[in-house]
Amino acid sequence: MSIDLKNLNKQDPLKRMVERQNKTEEFSPMDPPDAFKPPALDDVKYEDMHPLIQSLMDEHKNCNKVINTFENTLNLLHTSGFSKNTLEEINDFFSFFDDIIIEHNRKEDSTIFADLNIILHQKEEFSTGTKKTVVDLMEDDHIKMLQLAAISFNLFGLVTRIPDQNSGMVILDLAIEQSKALIEMLKLHIFREDHVVFPMANNYLSKEVLDAMKV
Repeated sequence: MSIDLKNLNKQDPLKRMVERQNKTEEFSPMDPPDAFKPPALDDVKYEDMHPLIQSLMDEHKNCNKVINTFENTLNLLHTSGFSKNTLEEINDFFSFFDDIIIEHNRKEDSTIFADLNIILHQKEEFSTGTKKTVVDLMEDDHIKMLQLAAISFNLFGLVTRIPDQNSGMVILDLAIEQSKALIEMLKLHIFREDHVVFPMANNYLSKEVLDAMKV
């Protein structure tokens, strides 16, 4: 099925969503104005990071490129339509998520996160008002990412199987909305790991401990 988004009327739910997102005074609850302004920390330059952490940061750069491409695909949907090529681009992103992002998260969980979290709990360095460390929050994100990705992917799959165009548009609206939430979570998650978690790991974990970690 190919949905012609260019000829939909003003009641198109996707168009309304895009218009809402273009209002600069509105912010997503997942991406508040200060989300990318973490508290002042002892900054560690990339070249001063342990090679293991550098490798994870390098993977983040690759992830961000794919995430940005997927975001561009979503932004073009209301002008170019939901076609076979668009579907392939969407499938490419979710294949990347399954093959690369999930494996990347596993590496983090099984290496620096495991050891760093023990230290943070011992030091009682918890997020304000909680008994969770920043590592606990990142691990929670890993689970939420899986949930959002599964919902988004299945919604896009439904669009191609719904014969009624109006119903298909409603589902497409939901698919894009959930995908945008996933993109916001991924970007903020990566930022916080690069600027908060990884510097902490580099400072708190000894070179010997980091050297011994296998990914």
